[in-house]
Amino acid sequence: QVQVAESGGGLVQPGGSLRLSCTASGRLDRPNSMGWYRQAPGKQRELVAAMSSVGVINYVDSVKGRFIISRDNAKNTVYLQMNSLKVEDTAVYYCKYTSLLWSLDYWGQGTQVTVSS
Repeated sequence: QVQVAESGGGLVQPGGSLRLSCTASGRLDRPNSMGWYRQAPGKQRELVAAMSSVGVINYVDSVKGRFIISRDNAKNTVYLQMNSLKVEDTAVYYCKYTSLLWSLDYWGQGTQVTVSS
């Protein structure tokens, strides 16, 4: 079993920054992917950014140039640096750990990010 825990959400003004962290623990293996998804009220959950254990990165177009994903493989931790935040970035942000070997997904409980003046 794998446990996923996020931290770092909160309230920020438009144009501000936040950093999210997510750590996976338990029966981890490689290759794997760790990524961030978000779900706003009334909308479907969408991929924000993901990074594999070998360094492959994907971003949704709406955050390119503003958000940066990084990871520390030794700590099984992935970070999402969010800059130039917009009101439309408001959502619950979820971290997902994917075992690419077994095609299994594990989700965190989510952390609220609110961008408002």
